[in-house]
Amino acid sequence: MEKFTLALPSSSPPLEVIRSTICGVVSSGNLEILVESNPKSDVCTLVVNTSAHGFREIWEAVLHDFALRHPAGGLGFTINDAGATPAVVSLRLDQAFEICCGEAK
Repeated sequence: MEKFTLALPSSSPPLEVIRSTICGVVSSGNLEILVESNPKSDVCTLVVNTSAHGFREIWEAVLHDFALRHPAGGLGFTINDAGATPAVVSLRLDQAFEICCGEAK
């Protein structure tokens, strides 16, 4: 198991109420993401627990892209991965953000 944490600059979500969220399921080829509030409103914290070793550069590229595309400052993401592809990671992050900010329908 590989574990690392990134704290990336990001603007704050436009909504005042953010609810804790869990999105996805840890199983073969998938991942789950837990979203909680983070005290630093200008930083998005991402904790990655992954079974895939040696892919940190790819993880960082996907996570930096997410922090640039979404106002995720003040949020903390815990990612538990079981070998998801970068596209699935990006999709799950988008889904988790939308659910926690009340944008998912």
